[in-house]
Amino acid sequence: MATFVLVHGAWHNGRSWERVVPLLRAAGHRVLAPSLTGFGDKAHLLSPEIGLGTHIDDIAGLIEDEHLDDVVLVGHSYAGMIISGVANRVPNRIAHLVFVDAMVPEDGESAVDVLPVTKQLIDLAVDGWRVPPMPEQPPPLGLFGVTDPDDLAWLRSMLSDQPVRCLREPVRLDDPAARTVPRTHIHCLKDRPAGITRRPVPEGERVRELPTGHDCMITMPVELSALLLETA
Repeated sequence: MATFVLVHGAWHNGRSWERVVPLLRAAGHRVLAPSLTGFGDKAHLLSPEIGLGTHIDDIAGLIEDEHLDDVVLVGHSYAGMIISGVANRVPNRIAHLVFVDAMVPEDGESAVDVLPVTKQLIDLAVDGWRVPPMPEQPPPLGLFGVTDPDDLAWLRSMLSDQPVRCLREPVRLDDPAARTVPRTHIHCLKDRPAGITRRPVPEGERVRELPTGHDCMITMPVELSALLLETA
């Protein structure tokens, strides 16, 4: 049995994994999909002080408090920043890192460094610190790659603003042990919005692809789960 910790991306919450969690559990694994501070059941904690470090603390603290080992740590989108920071803090507890259409930073980089188009979103911040979700676009782009009306309604129900500090705060990646943790990158190939770029994957790291939009846990949960199970 493996332990999966699924970390949602910006604007989302832990509910975004609801279609994946039962599939991994049905395969016999333990699965945790928490909402980060400021989102979901912790939405009341949203504030300008919440940053990337807060979210790294959330996940590292969960792993330590639950005494988890051999964790398959999965991060979607912005959460690539988070899982990188968590692996730097507790590398001995992580068996595999999975970047699901995610940011992959180097030491000292912020989300803006990894994905410069993020700066345009920050410029739209409300009250100087709350970044609204990306706007819905006509099909085939939709909202985070989701176009089905029922799926869109469900997705909208879970979205909330993202603190600017999450996107501007740099990540610390200075423990060489973290670089020895195996990595898989799952790329969503369908209809990427303008300005969304992907860095080359270092040689030796596994790459898998899904023919869908960004929120593959909503649009292709069965296929995504199968790829995640490859790492268990």
